[in-house]
Amino acid sequence: MYAEVQKQQRDQRILDHIGLVKRIAYHLLHRLPASIQVDDLIQAGTIGLMEASKHYDASQGASFETYAGIRIRGAMLDEVRQGDWAPRSVHRKMRQVSEAIREIEHRTGRDAKDADVAQQMGISLNDYHDIMRDSAAARVFSLDAEDEEHPLQIGSDEREPSSVLQEEGFEQALAKCIADLPEREQLVMSLYYNDELNLKEIGLVMEISESRVCQIHGQALIRIRARLSDWTLK
Repeated sequence: MYAEVQKQQRDQRILDHIGLVKRIAYHLLHRLPASIQVDDLIQAGTIGLMEASKHYDASQGASFETYAGIRIRGAMLDEVRQGDWAPRSVHRKMRQVSEAIREIEHRTGRDAKDADVAQQMGISLNDYHDIMRDSAAARVFSLDAEDEEHPLQIGSDEREPSSVLQEEGFEQALAKCIADLPEREQLVMSLYYNDELNLKEIGLVMEISESRVCQIHGQALIRIRARLSDWTLK
């Protein structure tokens, strides 16, 4: 009986948020290459929504809208990355930032700040902010460990993103990552994913520049990847 109630709740969450999938698809579409079809995004996003509904745990602190929004976008961007249209340099720099964040937070036990990461990487703060803008603009965040030297191949010993997403406990770890983001990053993610404001609108709400919003958003995505390294880089 309890299992049936849970299934009904999952099914209802899916029905209630189908519109979210379409909004996210069209929200992303104009930022992506012309070769990307909105129907493909919607199909991938619907699968992401189903996975989110199945694995969502309210006790982890993130709202379903935030959790589902990231899972939906992640599924769409995994679809996009099959074409690997983003420059390899962007992937490489994102990976370097992720590694720096992970090392700093492991060493200090606190959130890695912009200046900390730039210093760790041996680059200027302006160069670091440029990387954040590039990563957010490219929307290449994914949960796989692909890089230019060792791309994931079907049939290889490396795990595909779909298999990683199925691991027990991953969804709880993702929800906790969202809930544990620094306050400013949480706000940007909420305004962007839940309220679906664009970067300019978020800037007006937060009284910061659109460029700074882009940086914060990019950093939040990379921070999540860094904190999920135990799941993606085993």
